[in-house]
Amino acid sequence: MFRKLPTAWLQLRYQRVRLIVALSGVIFAVVIIFMQLGIRDALFDSAVRLHKGLEGDCFLISPRSTSLIAMQTFPERRLDQVLAFAEVDFVTPIYLGFAQWKNPETRNYWRNLYVTGFDLRYQIFNLPGVNENIESLKIPDRVLFDRNSRSEFGPIVSEFEQKKTVTTEVSSRGNNRKIQVVGLFELGTSFGSDGNLITSHLNFLRIFSDRKKGFIDIGLIKLKSGTDIQKFVNQIENFLPPDVKVFSKQQFIKFEKTYWQSSTAIGFIFNLGVGLGLIVGMVVVYQILYTNVSEHLPEYATLKAMGYRHKYLLSMVLQQGLFIGILGYVPGFLISIIQYEITKKATLLPVEMTLNRAIFVMFATIIMCFISGATAVGKLKSADPADIF
Repeated sequence: MFRKLPTAWLQLRYQRVRLIVALSGVIFAVVIIFMQLGIRDALFDSAVRLHKGLEGDCFLISPRSTSLIAMQTFPERRLDQVLAFAEVDFVTPIYLGFAQWKNPETRNYWRNLYVTGFDLRYQIFNLPGVNENIESLKIPDRVLFDRNSRSEFGPIVSEFEQKKTVTTEVSSRGNNRKIQVVGLFELGTSFGSDGNLITSHLNFLRIFSDRKKGFIDIGLIKLKSGTDIQKFVNQIENFLPPDVKVFSKQQFIKFEKTYWQSSTAIGFIFNLGVGLGLIVGMVVVYQILYTNVSEHLPEYATLKAMGYRHKYLLSMVLQQGLFIGILGYVPGFLISIIQYEITKKATLLPVEMTLNRAIFVMFATIIMCFISGATAVGKLKSADPADIF
């Protein structure tokens, strides 16, 4: 096998321009695949940042809720009923909603940002900056601003770090409320929100004055140490009426990811982009290998006349495909890392290169080139040396 490798490499080097074209096609395909997968996974990861940042074991939501950006309320008394179980440490409501933010610099209302309200008696966030500022949120109309929000909301972070007083307004359905930023925390943007605020549940209800009292968006349940979480979830499901859904934390995260993957066109679009990238690379490599086989058809026919089997000729072409795949993957991988950094800075999405993705794309690239090679060598299978000469 290894003695054949130099022969396959020499055939590729014989036409350097053709080799460069083949490598360019593979590099282009590799970059497309990496970018599609990177942005898709960043979408899913950013969508569950809040879920992962909550210190809860089980969660209640309305069965009419479809995702974090489309939550429907349910009666808070359902959360109180859970206290009947001895396994429960505490329960607490979480309020969610979109409000318009007034840029304190331009004085113009910009796009919506996501507001989260919670009961300050319980430290339910493991997000940097939240627990350190809980005392400040006890004052009316005080909020924490996400330092990873988009810059269009104004120079909030820089002014706060300069010890300036940052005040502005938020609006919800015509209710304008003056607020003051008393701290910064870290969460990050997603495809559903460009910025985030965290405040007390009382301040939340001041901002969203049209919200009915006694109705919440998420019910967080903290269990005592050693409790079987899945067993508890099953007990609660049988205990509570069907007007709430019960999730463990992992099920809650999966619920959100499933929405973005299957209930919207976004997951399909990115997967389609991966498929198109593979097709582009496959076509380019096929054209190069097919042309190479056609030009060397007499040589291949001579080998067949000498007794070499079709498997040997196939291995020669597949080795060429392997060389093209590996040589094209390496620069495509490096270019993708640079593109990830550019995309991350431009969108603030968590676009990161992972080992699993790098390995997957490498094998997908090699398989793509193998398929092209196997298709291109089909012409040799029916080639008769007598006809060629």
